[in-house]
Amino acid sequence: MSALKELGPSAEAIEKLKFFQALVEKWNPRINLVAKSTLPDLWERHIEDSARLCLFAPNNARRWADLGSGGGFPGLVVAVLLQDGGAKTEVVLVESDLRKATFLREAARQMGIVVDVRSERAETLDALSADIVSARALASLDSLCGLAARHLAAGGLCLFPKGEKCAEEVQSARKSWRFDLEASENPGHKGSALLVLRNLHRA
Repeated sequence: MSALKELGPSAEAIEKLKFFQALVEKWNPRINLVAKSTLPDLWERHIEDSARLCLFAPNNARRWADLGSGGGFPGLVVAVLLQDGGAKTEVVLVESDLRKATFLREAARQMGIVVDVRSERAETLDALSADIVSARALASLDSLCGLAARHLAAGGLCLFPKGEKCAEEVQSARKSWRFDLEASENPGHKGSALLVLRNLHRA
């Protein structure tokens, strides 16, 4: 079953996501929001993948920080689905590229969703104290742990979609970090997984 079917969003939320898909396709030639080769599969590769994160997120999260939001995956997709479900979670999108940050603000405005876009680097941004930290295609897991540790609230969790080298990245990250790991295989992409990290701290 696809993540969206499992989540059961309203027809209005699906329309917002389709509108978002059209925005990405329109802006992509100018800003390179996603790899050009993935555009034909944008719904499955980017929107469905982003929606999967909501299946692992607690309903009572106060703040969700998405680091390196880029074209809005998973941040904007997550925001649409959370707000559709009535969650009060504040979604913070961290994107240092000013053009991409501008796109994120404009896309959120046109979709009628509320997000906080920070056009700063995650390394230097004031600690966000987030209950959930996510990042997709941003950095190695070892580097992500460093960024997440800076912005996680006590008891928070990390949601990191990873590709076929995820097992190697976990092994490397464990040299510097301690965490409880739950890995959920991605049914759409053989060998890739969504890594759920809890109790993250430096080794």
